[in-house]
Amino acid sequence: MMTTKTEATIEDLYRVPDDGKAEIINGEVVLMSPTGNDPSYASGAVFVGLWQHAEATGSGQAVPDNAGFRVNLPNRKSFSPDAAFYTGPDTGMRFFEGAPIFAVEVRSEDDSGPSAEKQIAAKRADYFAAGTVVVWDVDLRRPDVIRSYGTDNLDHPKAFRRGEIADAEPAVPGWTFPVDKLFKPRKADSSG
Repeated sequence: MMTTKTEATIEDLYRVPDDGKAEIINGEVVLMSPTGNDPSYASGAVFVGLWQHAEATGSGQAVPDNAGFRVNLPNRKSFSPDAAFYTGPDTGMRFFEGAPIFAVEVRSEDDSGPSAEKQIAAKRADYFAAGTVVVWDVDLRRPDVIRSYGTDNLDHPKAFRRGEIADAEPAVPGWTFPVDKLFKPRKADSSG
């Protein structure tokens, strides 16, 4: 007896249990684990900066973590970046239609090593194939905290370090972001 595997659809993402985060990759719903304190703070800080820019300029929409972007690539049907900027049509209660113009991926605790690098590079390639213009690879443990990849620098990203001001040109014109805002202010120990 031969069985055929049914390819996952966007409708399957709407039914992911407990409002979990997932993407459709190679025909399967791939669940994504929740992030820790520092990566969550970083993605939230980027969202706030993008939201302030969208409010001030009246252009685009800042998108927080756990939003779904519907795309139509041979190996991928959706993205769920950690933060993004979107300039496509308003889809109401449904997933965003098409890729964000700017996507931010903040690495979690286990996002390192050769296997992770390969997966991250493949996802970045998918973003560009779907129409994203700039992708940030944010690693809070690396000296080059932000590696900014664009369609004009796929193999040689711009690097932004602590104390510097990052940008997402040309995807989000005029927007800048202080790298230090990715990090929570540490409270002084008042026990002694």
